[in-house]
Amino acid sequence: MPARLPSWAWVTGLTAGALVVVTALAVQAEQGPHPTAAVQARPSASATADAKPTPKPSASATPAVPDGSGTGRRIVYALGDKRVWLVDASDATRRSFTVWPGTVSPDPGSYTVGTRTEATTGSDGVEVEHIVYFALADGISVGFSNAVDGSSPPPPASGVKTGGIRVHKADGEALWAFATAGTTVSVIE
Repeated sequence: MPARLPSWAWVTGLTAGALVVVTALAVQAEQGPHPTAAVQARPSASATADAKPTPKPSASATPAVPDGSGTGRRIVYALGDKRVWLVDASDATRRSFTVWPGTVSPDPGSYTVGTRTEATTGSDGVEVEHIVYFALADGISVGFSNAVDGSSPPPPASGVKTGGIRVHKADGEALWAFATAGTTVSVIE
C-alpha cells in the first residue's frame, strides 16, 4: 500500500500550484491584448463555410493623442470622443480607451490627480474601485473608476448629478497604476 502524504503537504502543493497559475495569468493579462469598447459581431450558426472572417483591428487603430493636450506625462480626457489616453514622459501613448462619462463634466483645462480611493459604492449604487479624483464641477467630485464586477454603468436617474467617469475593469487597473497623486489630467473638448 502506498504511503499517504500528510495534509500539510497537500495544502503546500496546492498553494504553490495556485501561485504559479495566478502569476502566469497576471503576466498573460499584462502582456496580452486589452479589451476595447468595440464589440465584434460573431457569425451565426447559419453562416456559410466560405464566409471570410472580419479582420481584427490593429494596434495602430488607436487614435493619436489630440494636439493641444499638453506635453509630458499626463492623462488626456477628450470629452467629445469619450476617450482617455495615458501618455508617458516621452509623449508616447501607453494606453487609450473609451469611457462612459457621468452627467457632470469638468470644463476643458489642466487638472491634477488629488485623492485616490481604492473602493466605494458609486452614486448609481454600483460597487466601484480604482477611483481617481481630479476635478470638482457643479459641486460634484469628478473622477475615473471601474465597476468591481466589470459592468458598464446603468443610465443615471433623471436629474441625478454624477461625476463618475466609468472605465472598463482592465483600463481602471491601468489608470490606477498610472494616475499617482499629482499626475496631470488634461481635459479637452
